Order: sequence, then C-alpha cells, then structure tokens
Amino acid sequence: MPKASSEQAASKIVDQLAELYTQATARLRSALVLYLEKGIAPEQQSRLCGVFAYPELKITYAPDGKPPVFSRAFGKFASPGVYTTTITEPELFRGYLEEQLALLLDDYQIEVEVGVSSVEIPYSYVLDGSSDLNMKDADPSELARVFPFADLGAIGDEIVDGEFVSNDGTLPLALFDAPRTDLSLHRLYHYCGTPFEHIQPFILFTNYHRYVDEFVRWSLQQLRESDKYTELSVSGFVTVDRNTKNPEQKIADAPWRKYQMPAYHLRAKDGAGITLVNIGVGPTNAKTITEHLAVLRPQCWLMIGHCGGLRQSQKLGDYVLAHAYHRNDHVLDDVLPLDIPIPALAEIQVALAEATARVSGKGMDAVKSRLRTGTVVSKDDRNWELRYTQEARMINRSRAIAVDLESATIAANGFRFRVPYGTLLCVSDKPLHGEIKLPGAANLFYQQSIREHMLIGFEAVNILKNDVAMGLHSRKLRAFEEPPFR
Repeated sequence: MPKASSEQAASKIVDQLAELYTQATARLRSALVLYLEKGIAPEQQSRLCGVFAYPELKITYAPDGKPPVFSRAFGKFASPGVYTTTITEPELFRGYLEEQLALLLDDYQIEVEVGVSSVEIPYSYVLDGSSDLNMKDADPSELARVFPFADLGAIGDEIVDGEFVSNDGTLPLALFDAPRTDLSLHRLYHYCGTPFEHIQPFILFTNYHRYVDEFVRWSLQQLRESDKYTELSVSGFVTVDRNTKNPEQKIADAPWRKYQMPAYHLRAKDGAGITLVNIGVGPTNAKTITEHLAVLRPQCWLMIGHCGGLRQSQKLGDYVLAHAYHRNDHVLDDVLPLDIPIPALAEIQVALAEATARVSGKGMDAVKSRLRTGTVVSKDDRNWELRYTQEARMINRSRAIAVDLESATIAANGFRFRVPYGTLLCVSDKPLHGEIKLPGAANLFYQQSIREHMLIGFEAVNILKNDVAMGLHSRKLRAFEEPPFR
C-alpha cells in the first residue's frame, strides 16, 4: 500500500477505536449516574453484549509465502497468525497507533478488524474529573458487585516477560493490553501529581530535588525565548506558559510535596517534549515508576543523577557514563534473573558522550578527563558503607567505578520493557576514599554541577530526537518472537 494511503487507513482505524471507546465510557458513566442517583443497576444482558467493553484491534496476517525480513526493531510480524489487543485511550495513543499500523499496512498484506472486546472497562477509570458523579455515599464493594472493576488477577506482564499463553490461538499485537495500560496511567496520575496525558516521550530521571529546580528554570527560559515548547506542567496539577504572570511563584506554590514521585513536563508543539521525574532515593521507586511509564511507550529514558565515585582518580563533579550495571538492587531478580545481561545501547552512549562535549565547550579528548565509562553498581541499601570490608571486596571484583541506588533498576526495566535507556551520573562523593558528602562541600558542589549536568541531559535529548527514525529503538531490546507493535 502506498505510504500516504497507509497513513490515511491507519488514521481511520484509530478513529474507529476512538469512537467505540468514547461510546463505552459514556455508557459506563451514564450507568454510574443512574445507579448512584436512583439505585438502578445496569442490565447484565447488556453487559454481556459489551456495552462497557474496551475496543479490540485484530490483525490477521496470512501470507502466501515466507514473511519478508526487515531490519527495523518493530512494525513487523514474527510469523503468520491472528494478532489481537484491547485498546484504551485511543486519542492519547493516536500517534503511536498510527505509526505502528502504517508500518504494517505498508509492508504486509493484512486484514484489520476493529470491534468490541469481551474485556470491560473498570468503573474506577471514569471517575476522575466526573463532577456529575456523587460518590459521597458510594460503597466501593457494592459498586464492584454491580459494575466492572479492576481485576488484578487478569492484569500482568506475561507478554513482556515472555510467559504469555494464548487461550484461543491468537497472538499478542502489543506488549500491553488495555487493562494493564489503564492501571498504569491512573497510578502515574497519583504518583506524579500531573495528568498522564502530559507525560512526554523523552524522560529524564533524577534522585535529587535540586535537579527539579534547574529543570524548571531552564524550561521557563525555553518558554520565554522559543516557540518550540507550549507549556510546563508541574507536579500538583499546575501548568504555566509564556503568558503566565510570575510563573516561578506559581510553581513554587504548587502542592508537589503531596506526591511520591513529582513529575515535570515541558510540552512541545511536535509532541516530542521532555519529562523529568524526581524518583527520590532507592530502587523501589525506580522500579515502580518505570513499570508504569512503560505503557506510554516512551522514546527513551535516561538517569541523570548523583553517584559515589569509587576510583581514586575521580574528582567531585566528574561524570560516569554507565556501560554496564552490577545489579545489587534485588528488586527485579524474580522477573529478570541476574544471569541475563543488560547491554549498553550505542545510540544512547554516543548521545550522552557527545552532549557532554558540547555543553562543556571542549573537545572529546578534553572531556575524557572528566567523563569515565565503566560499570555502575546499584545497591538496595543506602548505608552499604557500614559493611565496608565486605562491600569493598565485591566492588573490587566487579570493577565498578560508581555506586548509586537506582541506575541498574532503570536500565534493567528499560531492557525488560523495550525502552531505550542510558545513565550519566555525576560524582558527588567518594565514599571509599574519605570524601563523604558534608553540608558545606555538598552545597558548593551542587551550585557548580547541577546546571551543567541538566544541560547535558537536555542536549542528549536533542541529539536522540534526530535518531528516532534512524534506529534509536535497538534490536538488542527485542526478542525473536515479539508482538508487532513497538
């Protein structure tokens, strides 16, 4: 099919999905109003007909001969078959869905069907922002008896983890179905304190709030000086744009402290903006947030935070570009065993190194004196230094050059969820060499280092934006039997 035709066909398919989804959620919301106001429950027979159900996308691929071989990492079939998935929030995922569908329509003879699935939309997902729903005297257990609810027994990562078993012979079209996606979208809403619709495809993680201050400062500068970005959405459900009076104060007054992992989104006209999430300290939050952000299929996520330098030659303010991870965090051992390697991704490594050189204003040879590539060990114990003898022996064997508590988790889940990942850390102390983090030295370090570090993160994103069409999504992240969608 010609490219223009495939793009038009893909858009029409998403239109159909959006119409079915809008109708189902409207019916569910109306039924809730009727039940809450008059006690009238929906008819079970109508539920069996799918009045509250997610739309389903089905693609049948039955080639006459051998399937064509493509070098790209996604948008291809591993084998003939019938592929299905349920879809939520089609308008939110329109760009993603149209891209995936257009690739398949371009290169394969396929039959695409849009219909109503047998999977119902949980009532809780139509509550937020519904002023017409009087929930004051509602009993959640009673609502779950009458309406569809989020059944955790039917939600999981079996497709992602290669454990999916089909009950009807169909194959998964995407890594995440609608129930799994909806669960994560609404968790993001509550963890981050921003609309999930505002999350951008290029994601930076940090483990210190001071990075947030620099992100906000830089973002406001971009809004004032460029028309590339449209607004800054900050934790606490506050947005500002170039016309907002005293945006700094409005952001400072936002109730971001109420949220476990505050997020900040610099939204762009082309949809390719930047999100920063302050995940705090520790691998548990890193695991949680990546498992939920993954459903949005971001272009990449990068860890931009602090670490302890482990080599005598390192200085405070030096950078560490991780090319390997010693996973001593333990939070993913059950789903991603330690004997599975987490490879460095060349496109990310090159972008971070190049960004460091550009921001420093020096050539790559000069940058090498401050940028060291090596293994980062991530711990699950912030006080690992109290077992110095034991830990130092392990670190020595691993040849690690830096230690933190989050990077390996973020990289491992990036590998697991097929999201390109990378890590550029800044040495803030040297625990094995007597340079521990003390208030006076730390404040000076923060003043000098954080702005440059964040600028490197921004520049790396700019570089990676140009690589999206050229292979950012490495085949290293894909198994040999993958769902067609990225």
